Amino acid sequence: MKVTVLQENLARGLSVVSRAVSPRSTLPVLANVLIATDEGRLRLSATNLEMGITCWIPARIEQDGSTTVPSRTFSDLVNTLPGDQAQLTLNAQTQSLHVQSGASNNDIKCIDAQEFPPLPVPDMEGAIQLNVVDFKEMIRQVAFAASTDESRPVLMGVLMTVDKDKVTMAAADGFRLSVRKAVLSSPAPNPFNAIIPARALSELARVAGDGEEMIHMVAPKGRGQVVFRVKDVELVTQLIDGAFPDYQQIIPRSYKSRTLVSTASLLKACKQAEIFAREGSNVARLDIKSANGGSGEVEISATSEETGKNETIVEATVDGSGVLIAFNVKFLREVLEVIKSPNVALETSAANAPGVVRPVGDEDFLHVIMPMHLG
Repeated sequence: MKVTVLQENLARGLSVVSRAVSPRSTLPVLANVLIATDEGRLRLSATNLEMGITCWIPARIEQDGSTTVPSRTFSDLVNTLPGDQAQLTLNAQTQSLHVQSGASNNDIKCIDAQEFPPLPVPDMEGAIQLNVVDFKEMIRQVAFAASTDESRPVLMGVLMTVDKDKVTMAAADGFRLSVRKAVLSSPAPNPFNAIIPARALSELARVAGDGEEMIHMVAPKGRGQVVFRVKDVELVTQLIDGAFPDYQQIIPRSYKSRTLVSTASLLKACKQAEIFAREGSNVARLDIKSANGGSGEVEISATSEETGKNETIVEATVDGSGVLIAFNVKFLREVLEVIKSPNVALETSAANAPGVVRPVGDEDFLHVIMPMHLG
């Protein structure tokens, strides 16, 4: 193998795939990135056996070939190369990759490409097409609510349902639930219903860019995998087996008070309360007070035995009766951070009933958050 690439292209490609590298694996080759010539371009791939990312970059190829190179060593080296271009030459017998750029000459010990696990080559026919900007927004508003508790793998994923031109994503961790709906620009050829690991979706959002491109999604039959392709990047992930909870049962059908408040003001108050609440169990009390004519206020308070206490009053429009309720303030902050609309509605019924957060003027997103003990 003998290839010349631009340093910035190689650095970009490595930063895209390196997040799928498995540094603590029992298989040494999983700590490596596969580099291979592929129809006039250089293909970079990494996998941890659950998720794989492939990226194609432009290159001038003098001789075809492939090898796997230690991810961290190679990435760190490429980021410090002095020249605009790097020339990669593989000695196939010794599996040593010579990296030359400007006055810098380096030899890296590699592992034979045949030891690298094969990644699927999907047939993208019949793929579901998703707008990059919309899909990234959906991921941002849902994936954070997925669980990180490995004892409940189903909740570590996002339930994605596609039916004709409607797509819904939902994630829950037992304490909160995030649901986002959207409409596809063109109807999906086949319905889709699967649990996708939240981490894989977050990685997809990271590598997808910000352009007007479409993400093509396909689930090869019987593989238990889903493949996303956008521009010159492809991400494949294992799906999570199991039944996702019936989240519709969790969403309250009615409320006794609906509080309209500025998203930015409530977010700022939550951030202040969290400074005091984080030493305990993140409890913040929301005292929603209604007044005549609909005007009212929300008093957000948090107390710490060691640090002290915090109280912030936020102006609000309260429809219904007042209520005193406690929430995990970290959860409340996280949902407010993903809401773009200037105002937000908080729907509550009682101190021991879930609250619902909705952006005002956006029917496609809702977030349910379980109350905490007032204490």
